[in-house]
Amino acid sequence: MPAGAVRPPVRLDGRPRGRDPGAPEGLRPAHTGLRRDLWRLDPHTVSGGRLGDIPAGELRAMLRLRRAELEAAMTAAAARLARVEARLHSIESEGQMPVNDVVLKSLPSVRLAELTAVATDFDSIGPVIQPLYDELFRRLEAAGIAPSGPGVAHYEDAPEGGVLVHAGVEVCAPLGEDDGLRVVDLPPVEQAATVVHRGSMEAVLPTVQSLGRWIDSNGYRSAGHPREVNLECPENRDDWVTELQEPVRKASPGR
Repeated sequence: MPAGAVRPPVRLDGRPRGRDPGAPEGLRPAHTGLRRDLWRLDPHTVSGGRLGDIPAGELRAMLRLRRAELEAAMTAAAARLARVEARLHSIESEGQMPVNDVVLKSLPSVRLAELTAVATDFDSIGPVIQPLYDELFRRLEAAGIAPSGPGVAHYEDAPEGGVLVHAGVEVCAPLGEDDGLRVVDLPPVEQAATVVHRGSMEAVLPTVQSLGRWIDSNGYRSAGHPREVNLECPENRDDWVTELQEPVRKASPGR
């Protein structure tokens, strides 16, 4: 265009300059980027209207909902990545001796307050057990019951398939049940193979497999459902310390 010439107010396609071709009529160019983001949030709600037609409260609610969805997706992706890393580490360390010492010991009976839920499989326990513990401690606080010891998680086969997850904590309270919250006694175990896992439970797989290899190579067999005792649970999950407990018995000769 020659110097000093005035740009025509319209494009060759007849549209006014300065407007995004995809923007609704009357929408200022400065708002088109935000509007596109809002279309991605809920096209049925915000498509076709003016930005000013949407109340500020509704916009805030939509953006908060989208933020929650993205945070949930990021949390799920991080958990999947941790499981992949754990499996990769397990494959790379296959055949190596475990660095943690396995200890055989008896387990005393413990009284727990617990909540339960079903996970589809052992890989799906993480997203199930954390909300259980959040709700468990909320209910205990409301009932005025203080934990008397560490958290203890244990698992069993669910009657209709999957894994029945028990999220518990030691308490001094009478046995009973109230709206799904149960106070129960875990029975004592004559002999269990135990090992301490240090780090997030998303990365527990190599420790579990090391414990399983130790049990097999030392002539034992599993004799019950595993337990996890939360010895230390700081805010940084990489600093967690958890004892894995597997009830065992000596294998029969020839097996």
